Amino acid sequence: QVQLVESGGGLVQAGGSLRLSCAASGRTFSRTGMGWFRQAPGKEREFVATITWSGGSTDYADSVKGRFTISRDNSKNTVYLQMNSLKPEDTAVYYCAATRGVWASSTEGYDYWGQGTQVTVSP
Repeated sequence: QVQLVESGGGLVQAGGSLRLSCAASGRTFSRTGMGWFRQAPGKEREFVATITWSGGSTDYADSVKGRFTISRDNSKNTVYLQMNSLKPEDTAVYYCAATRGVWASSTEGYDYWGQGTQVTVSP
């Protein structure tokens, strides 16, 4: 079992930055692939980024490549999402997720989910 708690969301102007954090507890975090997803009102939850347990490999949705960076600190059981050059279309609830696999880019690949943190980007 893995418990995930996101933080760091908020209101920011377009072009600004935010860093989301996801604190994990439970199953050995250092052997768990992690991901970030987001869900805007009226839309399905979509993949944002994923990282392997070692942090050696990452993958991103095309819509965030070059602007967002996923990273992790296994000593702190925490995964991060640094979001730069934010756009109004990035507005959504952002969810952290953990997989018993290596990593994944679909919701079906994840076994544990956080409660989400709201990110709002104003024009």
